[in-house]
Amino acid sequence: MSKLSILIPTRNELFLSQTVNDIFKKAAGEIEVIVSLDEYWPNNGTTGSFPDDNPNLIIIRHGRRQGMRGCINGAARVATGDYFLKCDAHCMFDEGFDEVLKADCDKDWIVIPSRYSLDAEEWKPNFNKTRIDYHYLCYPYDKKDAVPGMHGVIWAQRAKERSDPKYDIDDEMSFQGSCWFMSRYHYWEFLGGMDSHGYGTFSQEPQEIGLKTWLGGGQIKVNKKTWYAHLHKGRRYGRMYSFSSNSIKKGHQYAVDLWMYNGWEDRVHDIEWLIDKFSPVPTWPENWKEVNEEKRGWRFNAEAVVSNT
Repeated sequence: MSKLSILIPTRNELFLSQTVNDIFKKAAGEIEVIVSLDEYWPNNGTTGSFPDDNPNLIIIRHGRRQGMRGCINGAARVATGDYFLKCDAHCMFDEGFDEVLKADCDKDWIVIPSRYSLDAEEWKPNFNKTRIDYHYLCYPYDKKDAVPGMHGVIWAQRAKERSDPKYDIDDEMSFQGSCWFMSRYHYWEFLGGMDSHGYGTFSQEPQEIGLKTWLGGGQIKVNKKTWYAHLHKGRRYGRMYSFSSNSIKKGHQYAVDLWMYNGWEDRVHDIEWLIDKFSPVPTWPENWKEVNEEKRGWRFNAEAVVSNT
């Protein structure tokens, strides 16, 4: 039986122990959970209500700030699984989610389970809210006089059109970064791990690994046969990581420069191929290729970007 390593990057997290315990309770196969603590230790040096005697729980404490990407890579380096699942430290899972995801995952895929909203205080999914299955990659120049940015946006119309069970495993253009699943091979050999150059340590996680996957010859799939529930923290719970708005803007501009102008040398497809594959894509004008050429002056100088540490 193949093994799954679950990678949890975290800093100043309120629901970490609930997430860890939920994973161990719900998983059906062999797993290890690797918690990557970014320059902090919960509950004044204890592991809270974690199952301390569980040999399949690994806790890494980074004494120096790593940021999200550094914490993911740190967990992946010690992982021994054939598959990796990365999730935020405020997520709940379906029963047997691990085996369902492993059953439909080629070595060059990223697989995203369906997503519900999480009521963290009651620790239950909100099934009254619409399940999220699809996302599109928004046109980076959609908002006038704003820093260009590429984001995964909920694609309700595609979900409505592809509700038939034959689409239970289906192409997904983009995704939210709160949970993703892939083979160990895909993470290290195909993607080369998470890259902090240009993006900084936090922003554009789905855009980096998602566009590398599609344009590198792999695929992204949604798996509607299982689900996870994610807490949108907002103002009530605050952010896990702190970062400057300037660093986020730099990461967004770097991604636009790299992907919209086909700057990734290892690609086997250009960005035009992806947009044509999912066309028509919301927010992308019919003449986007011509507009794109006009926007070349907006390109961000990648060499001037330094990692946000």
